[in-house]
Amino acid sequence: MKLFPTVVSSGTYDIDYEKLYEKGIRGIIFDIDNTLVEHDAPANDAARGLIKKIHGLGIKTFILSNNREGRVKSFADEVGSEYIFLAHKPSKKGYVECMKRMETGRENTVLIGDQIFTDVLGASNAGIRSILVKRIAFHEKYYIHLKRILEYLILFVWLFVPKKRKKEELWECV
Repeated sequence: MKLFPTVVSSGTYDIDYEKLYEKGIRGIIFDIDNTLVEHDAPANDAARGLIKKIHGLGIKTFILSNNREGRVKSFADEVGSEYIFLAHKPSKKGYVECMKRMETGRENTVLIGDQIFTDVLGASNAGIRSILVKRIAFHEKYYIHLKRILEYLILFVWLFVPKKRKKEELWECV
């Protein structure tokens, strides 16, 4: 199902990026808010350090956000990553453009984000794998809280209802 993430992680900063590289990942598309920093927060040392570490491994990064350019550009410039703003996630167009500009493909690109209806669904629409991370903070805009109720139901099904799917290699990285 397109709403199911490939894997789930306790957080962006808990992922083993060295193992992602070993598994062939060469491009990571990131959401910003509640994925790399709290909602509307500026880039911090943790985000800057993570992107620098990932680049040092030989993995390219891209920020893909539905936010306006001012928010996305300032954050992306601060962490040293390319970006697309007003991405209209879950449309696949932004994801495809990220891969084109990173010179990666579906098989070696992964999305890391905190929302099912934008990040995970968009990755599925683009044919790439996704890592759904636990949100950093609980204070969000009211309409995001409403979507979270449905997301919990989807995650319940994903986690507890038996399904036939092959073991995903990315499990070892989270």
